[in-house]
Amino acid sequence: MRTLYKLSVPTSPDDEDATVELLQDYFQISPCVETDLEKGSTHVSVYLNASPDRAPLKRLIPRFLLRKLAHENWAESWKRHFKPIEIGPQLMIKPGWSRRKPKRNQAVVVLDPGLSFGTGQHPTTRFCLEQIVKFRRTGEKQQFLDVGTGSGILAIAAARLGYVPVHAFDFDPDAVRIAKANAKKNKVALHRLSLRRLDAINHPLKSQTYDLVCANLLADLLVAERGWLIDRLKPGGRLVIAGILKLQFGDVKKAYEKAGLRMIASRVEKEWRSGAFEFARQKIPTK
Repeated sequence: MRTLYKLSVPTSPDDEDATVELLQDYFQISPCVETDLEKGSTHVSVYLNASPDRAPLKRLIPRFLLRKLAHENWAESWKRHFKPIEIGPQLMIKPGWSRRKPKRNQAVVVLDPGLSFGTGQHPTTRFCLEQIVKFRRTGEKQQFLDVGTGSGILAIAAARLGYVPVHAFDFDPDAVRIAKANAKKNKVALHRLSLRRLDAINHPLKSQTYDLVCANLLADLLVAERGWLIDRLKPGGRLVIAGILKLQFGDVKKAYEKAGLRMIASRVEKEWRSGAFEFARQKIPTK
């Protein structure tokens, strides 16, 4: 039985991305982010074949946890953190090892944890999934755009629920590669789901509009690019913004209200806040 070592670094939402990058650069392997929803704690972890040299590691990372794991325990540790999630009777997100059967007519997305953000466990991702389910009108053609797709979870869920066409992009080429692999795993044909590497700042898809847009970007970028995002909405469309620290959300909300939107739903969970917006009166171009 092969022995593995799990090295974990406790982190905060502000430092999560930097910690992932630090461990990836040091060990040259992909870390994972593990969040315990009950305890409200987050760790960035790597799994190693040998115990690392502690002295140089401590100079780089003052606080870390190192545990020796048997192979079967290492495998089970993933499963404890990633369990099936049901978004009402319409949608289930589950890892590949889960044997849970969907309810009748319930769409299923199979997604295993990996490098790209988005497994449905994070509160901001869950809020987006709930809005995708809530806004879907059976029998109608609705178009969906996912800005900053990460693992592709939102776009894949939208495609499985019947949105068409579904367009998604991310600036990170690894995210796009993983999202395409996840789409293939879920048997979502690429002619129904377009996944591309694009930069939101360069304003792609200028001539297209959508019924529902989800944007998981940094707060500053959401404010700076609000005009482009709003111009992607059809009359009667909805914009969902997520991944925002609650201390920054007020400024983002004010910017979108000033641009002619009104918030119709919001959720605060731990350090995060997300919101859904629609046009207050009519579609107003923003410069």
